[in-house]
Amino acid sequence: PHPETPIPVIKKSSFNKSPQWNFEDIYNLDALRGSRVCVQSLRNSKDKTFQKAFLPNVRMFLHKENFNTREWNRLSHFNNPFGFMEMDYNDVMPVVKLIPKPKEPLLDPKPGGDGCVRCAVVGTAGILNGSKMGAEIDAHDYVFRMNGAVIKGYEEDVGTRTSVYVHTAHSITASLILFKKYGYKSAPHDEGIIYVLIPEGLRDFQWLNSVIKGEKVSSGQYKNRTARNYYSGQYNESRFYVLHQDFLRYVRNRFLKSPNLNKRFWPIVRPTNGAFTLFLALHACDTVSAYGFITDDYKKYSNYYAEKHLKSRVIFFANHDLVQEKNLWKYLHDKNILKLYQRSVS
Repeated sequence: PHPETPIPVIKKSSFNKSPQWNFEDIYNLDALRGSRVCVQSLRNSKDKTFQKAFLPNVRMFLHKENFNTREWNRLSHFNNPFGFMEMDYNDVMPVVKLIPKPKEPLLDPKPGGDGCVRCAVVGTAGILNGSKMGAEIDAHDYVFRMNGAVIKGYEEDVGTRTSVYVHTAHSITASLILFKKYGYKSAPHDEGIIYVLIPEGLRDFQWLNSVIKGEKVSSGQYKNRTARNYYSGQYNESRFYVLHQDFLRYVRNRFLKSPNLNKRFWPIVRPTNGAFTLFLALHACDTVSAYGFITDDYKKYSNYYAEKHLKSRVIFFANHDLVQEKNLWKYLHDKNILKLYQRSVS
């Protein structure tokens, strides 16, 4: 077909496992994001496996100036959130055309420092209960959080600051229900906070349309909700980013390609929001410390740190390969690419 004509919709049901196209591992690249003067930068890692896989200038953000029908056709070969398989061009393209070109880089070094961007990424795992890591977390230049980022009442263990909040339409809404009993009333909304959306499906583009226009969601799962209300007055188009499908696919293909992609339930298999957040930090920061992520001794802790007095267990659902993520975080820690908070080190 002509490059400016949308291709016919590709169906997930046509495949018994994740299809492998000859352009599967080809990604849009942006100009290198400035010269890094930070001596401790993870980009200076000597680990050959990491260096071979890591693309420091992979395209991270989706916006109206880097998207057209040809891009639609390419990305229509990939299942969401890695592309637009089974989606309708007319449902998505008008929304993408609303996304302004964001400011890059995502984060700048702090004035008067040594040029390093030091980041903490705070997950929701029970390992943080009683950790007393709050002050250490807050001491970083920037703090990333995702999903049900409960803070009030947990400050000593998880800190108080949020610089970047990563979410999907589902996570920002469902977390309010899931963590309500732990006092969670809203997504983080610190002054000047950056919001990053993972576009995992059509409902996220319906949500995004509402966020950008300041209107109610017009159709779908969140119809008649006012999406901007979930950002507690801190939504600002200059601080709202949408992750690019190439970035999400690159994280999966090069670091977290689960064997479950070869099974019939392949369409639901993807890295966790926490994994995508950690890789966002690895590309936006020079040094990264990860807290509240799954570790080898995960069975000792509750599923969530919000469960202070409840010993729940981590449930392994088919959509996320948590064992693979656990092993990757340990590997990156052992290679000094990131610092993983662990209560007991074998």
